[in-house]
Amino acid sequence: MKTLRRNEEGIYNTAQNYHRKFSAITRVARADRPRPPECLVLVRARDTYTPLLHQILQSCARTGAPMEGMACHGQIIRVGLQADTLTSNMLINMYSKCSLVDCAGKVFDEMPERSLVSWNTMIGSLTQNGEEQKALGLFLQMRREGNHFSEFTVSSVLCACAAKCAVFECKQLHTLAVKLAMNLNVYVGTALLDVYAKSGLIKDASSVFASLPERSEVTWSSMVAGYVQNELYEEALMFFHRAKMMGLKQNQFTISSAICACAGLAALIEGKQVHAVLCKTGFGLNIFIVSSLIDMYAKCGSIKDAYHVFRGMDETNTVLWNTMISGFARHACSLEVMILFEKMQQMGTFPSEVTYVSVLTACSHMGLVESGRKYFNLMITEHNVSPNFVHYSCMVDLFGRSGLLLEAYNLIEEMPFDATASMWGSLLASCRIHGKLHLAEVAAKHLSEIEPNNAGNHILLSNIYAANKKWDEVARIRKLLKESELKKERGKSWIEIKDKVHSFMVGERKHARIAEIYSKLDCLIVELKIMGYKAETEHDLHYVGENRKHELLRHHSEKLALTLGLMCLPSNASIRIMKNLRICGDCHSFMKFASSCTGREIIVRDTNRFHHFKNGCCSCREFW
Repeated sequence: MKTLRRNEEGIYNTAQNYHRKFSAITRVARADRPRPPECLVLVRARDTYTPLLHQILQSCARTGAPMEGMACHGQIIRVGLQADTLTSNMLINMYSKCSLVDCAGKVFDEMPERSLVSWNTMIGSLTQNGEEQKALGLFLQMRREGNHFSEFTVSSVLCACAAKCAVFECKQLHTLAVKLAMNLNVYVGTALLDVYAKSGLIKDASSVFASLPERSEVTWSSMVAGYVQNELYEEALMFFHRAKMMGLKQNQFTISSAICACAGLAALIEGKQVHAVLCKTGFGLNIFIVSSLIDMYAKCGSIKDAYHVFRGMDETNTVLWNTMISGFARHACSLEVMILFEKMQQMGTFPSEVTYVSVLTACSHMGLVESGRKYFNLMITEHNVSPNFVHYSCMVDLFGRSGLLLEAYNLIEEMPFDATASMWGSLLASCRIHGKLHLAEVAAKHLSEIEPNNAGNHILLSNIYAANKKWDEVARIRKLLKESELKKERGKSWIEIKDKVHSFMVGERKHARIAEIYSKLDCLIVELKIMGYKAETEHDLHYVGENRKHELLRHHSEKLALTLGLMCLPSNASIRIMKNLRICGDCHSFMKFASSCTGREIIVRDTNRFHHFKNGCCSCREFW
């Protein structure tokens, strides 16, 4: 309260000082002495008070004080300074910093003479305030009028292109920059690679980066962020380490991008190393970076570390609460989700749309139908949050997984907007689990209209036909896929060992230690069979004999990744495996037996959730 009072007094005193200064300007014309001609009075007033007015404008721009800035603008008009180019440039800058871009534009339009700084300031103002198209138009006007421009002009316009992902305009500017030898300027180069990266042209961005003779911290940061945006996480971490080796000072944006790269790779060891860098740089109290850190630990399968980071924060906001609740939901910690949901409100933070997505996801993962209904209604009645398609998708998934397929279908039909592909896809997957062939065909029909080029939907329907022994339909769909040349995403699993990520496909042959892995896996399967493990061949839906099915199931990618983990990791270390598709029923059973046989905790992240296998049990409680 004392601090608040001091701040209020400071604002009041500042306002009084401004008032005294403005009054002094007015009193120049009121002094009781013979008055010279009016123009001479204005000239003397301008000469005397111009530095003071400029100082006030700079202060208003720096502190974001629009009312004081407007008052100063009034005094500028009063003493006849509105035609002064330098003063107008300062006014444009002040209005821009106060987000009054229309006022800045009016000052610019009324200028009798504009300098390069005038154009640059106005273009920068439009770009910073989300008026990218107007910024591009103003640059074209500048060119048509024959005005000279600088590297700063080009970099500002490129920033406008980056916000709109305007590749064509970017390439035109790139050509112009090369023609005028501006392309090697660090600001222009950084802006160029940022546009290319945000537009998905990462090779062009990399080429610009390589051509720059000088690179700033922002250049390196933009390149790391660009790789992350294009899901090239390994390349992002490589650049991060290169910058670190060169002794470049790490900023919060570079560190945040590196954390996101670790989350994308589920590289826990790398993530902990970046966390250490974060602690050294002093950005560890930045709420948004900490949110990325919590998300990274959760995606790497270490929900305890995620919660430890969350508990260490003295200050929280909605983003931080949502990230932690989302992490618990991903790990099917439904009780923790509900406790945190209540605690969030007790601490004075109201749930948002994102919060309810996480809560409903947790209910879906554990089959808590009544709880899901309660939270869905609570969202509307108590917190006045309008459910969007993601919330409806969670409810469809919850009903479908729980076997309430007709209720899921009715919800889709009654929604106030058209169903998305994820909703029909969720219903189709639930039909496979519960063997509802007719409803599966309905969902597949809708999916073929929304996503005609998605091979995964056809494969899922084919698997449903295979499970029902309808081999003619299976053959028809496979023929359709072959003729259309649609490609199914191949199953892949990966595991991190000593700072290196090892990837496996089903029936992998390229890994350097693959012979040793197959030999170890065969021995492990023998041990598991003694404990009661039996290959569940009903999960292999190929139209082949039992022996061939056994062989195909034996060499699934997650089993190969687990075997390498058992060979290389310490006996007390948890084994973390990531997978790009849903884990199959046989592999799920295999992991349970393996966790009991080896005494290890095995953590598998598939596309839907995390499975924590320990002592022969899974955290999903067989509901997945």
